[in-house]
Amino acid sequence: MAAALERARLETARLTAEGIRGVALSWVDNAGVGRVKTVPTARLVEAVRAGVGMSPVFDVFVVDDSITTSPHIGGPDGDLRLFPDLDALTVLAGQPDWAWAPVDRYDQRGVPHPACQRQFARRMTARAGERDLTLKAGFETEWVVVRPSDDGELVYPTRGPAYGMARLAELAGYLGDVLDALVVQGVEVLQLHPEYAPGQFEVSVAPADPVRAADLSVLVRETIRSVTLAHGFTPLFGPAVEADGVGNGSHLHLSLWQDGRNLCADGMSPLAEAFLAGVLRELPALLAVGAPSPASYLRLQPSRWAGVYQCWGVENREAALRFVPGWHEDPGAANAEVKCFDPAANPYLVVGSVIAAGLAGVDEGLRLPEPVAGDPVHEGKELRLPESLDESLAAFAASTLLRDAMGAPLFEAFAAVRRAEIDLFRGQDPGRIAAATRGRY
Repeated sequence: MAAALERARLETARLTAEGIRGVALSWVDNAGVGRVKTVPTARLVEAVRAGVGMSPVFDVFVVDDSITTSPHIGGPDGDLRLFPDLDALTVLAGQPDWAWAPVDRYDQRGVPHPACQRQFARRMTARAGERDLTLKAGFETEWVVVRPSDDGELVYPTRGPAYGMARLAELAGYLGDVLDALVVQGVEVLQLHPEYAPGQFEVSVAPADPVRAADLSVLVRETIRSVTLAHGFTPLFGPAVEADGVGNGSHLHLSLWQDGRNLCADGMSPLAEAFLAGVLRELPALLAVGAPSPASYLRLQPSRWAGVYQCWGVENREAALRFVPGWHEDPGAANAEVKCFDPAANPYLVVGSVIAAGLAGVDEGLRLPEPVAGDPVHEGKELRLPESLDESLAAFAASTLLRDAMGAPLFEAFAAVRRAEIDLFRGQDPGRIAAATRGRY
């Protein structure tokens, strides 16, 4: 603790010298919503020493800020402590005078909170390490830019075509500021480009260890949000912006490493194959984690590159699991992409759950089926992933693998939030579901 407090004092002095007035301490709840408490910069040392109080009831918050309950968590009683991770402390380029740090959550006795999603991701990463395996992961971030509108209509600030240079030219200053803010924060951007839907863009960042990859997913989104608002636009990260549109994805890329060697390179090693086979097998249950909103299933439609079939393929963007052999001169770039996930997901739950599924495949020595080429919708034999949150939640609830990995408090709280969102939107038409969720994440 003495070393942590000394570091906190040094960071406080640095932030104060840079004019930083407050530190945002953030976590992501089971609804996939980023939540925050803040402290003045001068209180950072105290936050590291004793944490910052919060109620455990946030684990059963629903996307509309209503509150449900679960067998282990719910109600007004109890308190937790938020402890900032100084290794991830970042001065926010898009929010002048502010810094940011993700938190780990503990109870008042200093015991890790059993429903802390970030610590779940860390536990699963450590479990891989026990098998002498390391992972590198990264999330794509897709978002849609609109102009504020009094009548709720979507007004796009660009008319440029999908992936079009015209769209880049129309918003070059804005996108340049997004890039600048990320780079100033130390985020290594791989690419930024216009995407398919109207007003849609995507940014990809360099891979990192799984917990850091989830942290970066949060940091990148909040940076985009701040820069977008500063330009007078509104960013929409929901999985469905328009009910009949392609929506926003948050694809997960991951690679498996051992002794400094990428096991996804050179045609995929047996260990990597077993890991990916475990992920593929568990995808119906994982879909509740990675596509957790009723709005997610508006996006998950065939022939839209959303990955709605439980199959894998080499560079097949219609397969739920796309294998990317990588550039032949860069074997480190080989990876697998899970395409069916979206921005409504808690990224810490995503990486933790995928690792748990993959390690089960390693332990059982699983093998992948034959890869699928072309659009699976034309094959007529590939298994369709769940077509509603009800279906994916049923698969999740039946998954002893995920229950054991998460532990009962986290597993049950997450399932309770999913059930509450099913009830919240039951019977509503797709347009209302899209409108109610597109701006919540």
